[in-house]
Amino acid sequence: MTRARFARAARTAALLVLAGAVQAAPVHAADIRPGFAVRGEPLDRHDVVTWGASADRMGDGVADRAYRLVVHTSVGGAGLRIRLSNAFGDRPVTFDSAYAGIRRTGAALVPGSNRALTFDGARSVTVPAGAMALSDPLPGRLPAATDLVISIHSPDAAGPATGHWMAMQTSYTAQGDPTAEEGADDWTGTTGSWTYLDAVSVRPPAGTGAVVALGDSITDGWQSTSDLDRRWPDYLARRLRKSDTDVKGVADEGISGNRVLADGAGQSALNRLGRDVLSLPGVRTVFLFEGVNDIKAHTGVTAQDLITGYREIAARAHAAGKCVVVSTVGPFKGWSEWDPAAEAVRQEVNTYLRGSDDFDAVTDFDRVLRSPYDPERILPFFDGGDHLHPDDKGMAAMADAVDLRNLDCEGGP
Repeated sequence: MTRARFARAARTAALLVLAGAVQAAPVHAADIRPGFAVRGEPLDRHDVVTWGASADRMGDGVADRAYRLVVHTSVGGAGLRIRLSNAFGDRPVTFDSAYAGIRRTGAALVPGSNRALTFDGARSVTVPAGAMALSDPLPGRLPAATDLVISIHSPDAAGPATGHWMAMQTSYTAQGDPTAEEGADDWTGTTGSWTYLDAVSVRPPAGTGAVVALGDSITDGWQSTSDLDRRWPDYLARRLRKSDTDVKGVADEGISGNRVLADGAGQSALNRLGRDVLSLPGVRTVFLFEGVNDIKAHTGVTAQDLITGYREIAARAHAAGKCVVVSTVGPFKGWSEWDPAAEAVRQEVNTYLRGSDDFDAVTDFDRVLRSPYDPERILPFFDGGDHLHPDDKGMAAMADAVDLRNLDCEGGP
């Protein structure tokens, strides 16, 4: 992408907002500041997100419970920091211990790797309702492609917890506080969710950036193999590690069932853009792949409604200095909610996306996934079994279709 094109896109975004053409939500000041953390020193301008997961409201928190959360890093670097989220809480929650270690197997850690994290120099932090807390940088270097384990304990958790329901990754729970232990004996419970943790960042070599995938259940990895990191953003991270590009960080901000326009399965893409995407450090490019849930829900959403939503996301991301890559909506004939009316909306939306100047680049996932014999259906070789979600092979094909040069466009931060 040229600087001239980026400037033109940013001017167009600003004009759309000023003219009132985008009305679902305004450009928020919070969208363009470096972070939302209310506790902890500000994010360093060289920090880059190495892992992220969209926050959502979960069940009630449990007092005196510990979580051993397994996450997989994308970019390596020094000064590891974690972000704890109480975004959906209705009362403060205290974390009186937090540790970061490297996984050996299961809930067991590599001996000597488990290290205490601090918040403003203290081992304990209380996060107000609706807020987040950023840990202090941890000395030492964290490698790329590492199974990082964050262990946290809250003595007083209650009310709605914040986390990510569908992790496609096994993590562990315990009563009491065994967070400092490296063994697995006390971690007798398992969970398929990430609770309270929503981001990890590091400080990689100068000039390194990240891409954030904003999406729904396909991006979240449904129908990919659990515990093997086979979501399409995981495959993309593997490609980026081997490539000659400055974009190395990848954050997967997918939520199963998520929509562009309406809250429901998580806040809409419009409403969570600031927190889940633009607040993350080092983001150079936003990769937008959403829309099928708006279409198949039969709520009366038109192609023009979706186009307006896409344009607002692009406008807000451009105003924050990010590049925006968009993908076409994939095929879903055979899914129970498919009908010719929904297909007509999908085709109209994809025609707009392929020819629009509102974005910096387009990736055509529809072309990658569709069957040549029935373009309204996903190719059987890529079908995870429900005619909507790709399997591991489909996820890999999607990642392979991304032009990596588009993720490192000029004009980003």
